[in-house]
Amino acid sequence: QEDNGLPVHLKGGTMDSVLYHLTTLICSVGTCYSLWSLAQASRPKKP
Repeated sequence: QEDNGLPVHLKGGTMDSVLYHLTTLICSVGTCYSLWSLAQASRPKKP
């Protein structure tokens, strides 16, 4: 691998970049949904 300053997980080119950003997006959405679910569960239910 040439030393071009790119992180190793992006040296594969465009497809690596797409997969990296897709994975980051999925993880971010999952984290936000988890926090939202916890917030909903912590609120008292209306009678």
